[in-house]
Amino acid sequence: MKKRIASALFVILCFLLTPCGAWAEELLVGGQAVGIEICADGVIVSGFSEVVTAEGTVSPAEEAGFAIGDLIVQIEDREVRCAEDLIAAAARLGGSEGEVTVRRGSRDLKLRVRPALSESGQWLLGMWLRDGVSGVGTITFVEPASGLFGALGHGVNDESCGRIVPLRDGWISAAEIIGVEPGQPGRPGELCAQGAGTEKLGRLERNTAAGVFGHMNAIPAGRTLRTGEIRTGAASIVTTLAGCEAREYAVEIDRVYSDGGQTRALLTVTDSALLTGAGGIVQGMSGSPIIQNGSLVGAVTHVFINDPRHGFAIGIHDMLDAAKSAARAA
Repeated sequence: MKKRIASALFVILCFLLTPCGAWAEELLVGGQAVGIEICADGVIVSGFSEVVTAEGTVSPAEEAGFAIGDLIVQIEDREVRCAEDLIAAAARLGGSEGEVTVRRGSRDLKLRVRPALSESGQWLLGMWLRDGVSGVGTITFVEPASGLFGALGHGVNDESCGRIVPLRDGWISAAEIIGVEPGQPGRPGELCAQGAGTEKLGRLERNTAAGVFGHMNAIPAGRTLRTGEIRTGAASIVTTLAGCEAREYAVEIDRVYSDGGQTRALLTVTDSALLTGAGGIVQGMSGSPIIQNGSLVGAVTHVFINDPRHGFAIGIHDMLDAAKSAARAA
């Protein structure tokens, strides 16, 4: 998933629910690139614009107190589920003031705004909107009995404000890697993909800081491995550099540490084929499974901007814990 974080050190690379009870000791190993589509549960304010009217230039939303990252969920008594809902509501208001409900952090706020009539004859609020995100990411694992899957190892965020996009609906679809833009110091590379058919492989059900989770429409074929703890030493990542076939590439786990209660790791790519073909870790590889000592132990999540040979990872059990929390909340 092509998602950037404003940081001097790293950039996010791209994009389990199960009935309560015991988790399988073995999981199907992923590594396949997939297209990821997320529809937001509401409309995110991603920026402001000025409306040119007959009387001058105004910015109704900014003047009304909206903030970048606000999630618009209602206007007057109507639910807002997509940008078209808000555009239509502004047209209905015309020159009248309307009450808008926005979610800012954990609070719901009521703001009053009056659309402005543009020179082209449209009633506008003067804001840029985002109601969905799409990109390329990598499947980490599939639970063989239920078809539940985990991917990315990080959340899908809105690039304008960094907040996790609240999920209303979403799905994954097959993707074919048609090229790789190699990473260079100061400029992360990326996987170049195209859709491999129109069939949806599965539905997304949760977007969390530890990954996205859902259920496959059909259980894929593949090898299963037990889960384990990530440790320093030799390991491999499973990812796709060409076509639809995933393969293993050698890495070294340099450091394992705790960050906010989650297990994180720093890795270095040592495989000459991965270094030659991609320069190291690139965007789109987030979610690539990490195998160590015959166990599935984690997933790639980030790359160093200044050196694509190095990347970050999350422990597999943190992804599973996020899945359990999501299942309890469902």
